[in-house]
Amino acid sequence: MDLEILKIASDTENHKVLENCTHISKQKNPLCGDEMQISLKISNNKIVDFAYQCKSCIYCQASVSILSKYCINKSIKTVRELISLLDVFFENNNSKFPKELMKFASLFNKKNLSRKECILLPLKTLTKALKS
Repeated sequence: MDLEILKIASDTENHKVLENCTHISKQKNPLCGDEMQISLKISNNKIVDFAYQCKSCIYCQASVSILSKYCINKSIKTVRELISLLDVFFENNNSKFPKELMKFASLFNKKNLSRKECILLPLKTLTKALKS
């Protein structure tokens, strides 16, 4: 187990219940049973608060922790661009991240390919929440 991933997953600042959310989604990974719920408060096309609750592995927890911190105060357009980039990362064998996305590099790399679905579950849940 990578200690960096454990450190990221232990940052649970946004692991909370969000009152009066404007968008919400819940997803389950059929392969391993991980469950993820994401609640958002969106105002003026911008994510002003992001909360998650999960029953999941350490990879999923690390992924949603980084994602939640990145998304707060970002426009919906910026978040959708991030999702598009990360969603195909493993297929494109892309190893370069823009400077502002370097926090995602510890998870999105070839050594974690076997945990791909766990790492992508928060992205899928966020995508569904943005459509609600």
